[in-house]
Amino acid sequence: MFSRKSVRILCVILLALINIVILSVSAKHPHGYTKVDRVVMAGIVPFQEGTTRGMRFCRRVWHRYFYLIGVREECDRLKRILAKAEIERSRYLESELACERLQELLEVKSEVPRQLLSAQVAGLDPSGWSKTIVINRGSRDGVTKGMAVIAPGGVVGHVIKCFDWSAQVLLVIDRSSAIDALVQRTRFRGIVEGETDETCRLKYVVRKADVKIGDTVISSGLDGLFPKGLPVGTVSDISRPTSGLFQEVKVRPFVNFTKLEDVLVILE
Repeated sequence: MFSRKSVRILCVILLALINIVILSVSAKHPHGYTKVDRVVMAGIVPFQEGTTRGMRFCRRVWHRYFYLIGVREECDRLKRILAKAEIERSRYLESELACERLQELLEVKSEVPRQLLSAQVAGLDPSGWSKTIVINRGSRDGVTKGMAVIAPGGVVGHVIKCFDWSAQVLLVIDRSSAIDALVQRTRFRGIVEGETDETCRLKYVVRKADVKIGDTVISSGLDGLFPKGLPVGTVSDISRPTSGLFQEVKVRPFVNFTKLEDVLVILE
């Protein structure tokens, strides 16, 4: 017994042969169609049309399949090129920003007539109990405890611990930090102490002192840590209680500690 698949194949072959024979006869007698020819042609024409349509469909599917494969490969290639270009762009941008920061450090070096050592922020205090940073310079580079640390914006803090290749710096926004400072415009003195992540307090400013919002606060040089004249911040708020000897002055530091990357250590 033949299987259904074999029978179908034989039928297709038989119809193809009949089609070839009829086409041959028709070619020899183009105007001599008989009733048998008409009957046979009536059965073969639908088959021919179906075969032609099937072949056209398969051809379209075949070409579209390979076309889609090519498009997908091209898309993947362009994605890889784009990703590489983004990485290169990020590197160039980072190099440009690093050059800008170094240029700012050079400008500070030219303005501060002291021996300065450039350093990078290598870490932050993970405990959260104190506002400190770790820099990648230590005793092997000439850094010692108590040295002042500044940035292009102004005062950063001072070294409280020193190791061979690193040092810990207490920031001015820490509550245990204290800088003897001056209101630059009127020369009234006070002590800058840390308060929050963004503000400090200028303590012990007498009530009669002429202090205004926007005044610049600088280091006085009387604490033995910071040289005189280093910018600390600007007065952001003033409160004068009805009683007491002092007014409450808040200072916003010039340095943005959330973006701090490069600093300078005053080696003297």
